Amino acid sequence: MTLYDKYIKVEQAIAKGMNRWSIPAIRISFAIIFIWFGILKPFDVSSAEALLKATVAWLPFGTPEFWLVVIGWWEVAIGVTFLFPKTTKIAIILLFTQMVGTFMPLFFLPQVTFQNGNILTPTMEGQYIIKNVMIISAALVLGGRYYKGKE
Repeated sequence: MTLYDKYIKVEQAIAKGMNRWSIPAIRISFAIIFIWFGILKPFDVSSAEALLKATVAWLPFGTPEFWLVVIGWWEVAIGVTFLFPKTTKIAIILLFTQMVGTFMPLFFLPQVTFQNGNILTPTMEGQYIIKNVMIISAALVLGGRYYKGKE
C-alpha cells in the first residue's frame, strides 16, 4: 500500500465520520442556539430586545413586550423541534417563518443595521442578522437530508 493509498484511506474515514455526525451536530447546534437565545427574551435578558421591539412596534396588535415573549417561545419551540428527526418538518417551517421576521430590520431599520445607510458596512446588529444566512443554509441541508430518504 502506497503512502497515497494510506492518505485516501484516512481521508475516507474522516469523511465517513463527518457524514455520520454532521446531521446530529446541526440538530444540536440549532437546539442550543434557539433554546438559549429564545429563552432570554421572555425573561427580559436578551441583548436583541431593543432591536426586536423596534422591529415589531408597527404591528397592529400586541405590544412590543408581548411580541418579545411570543418570539422568544417561538425560538425555543424551533430549538426543541430540531432535536427530533420526526419533527424536522415542523422545525423547518417554524425556522423559515421566524427568519422572515429576523430579516425585517434590514429593510425597516436600515439606520440601525447599516453604518450611514451603506449596505456594504453592516453594524453589529446588521451582522447579527446577516449571519442567519448560514442558519438558513444549514436548515436546507438538514431538510434536504431528511427528504432525501423519503423519496
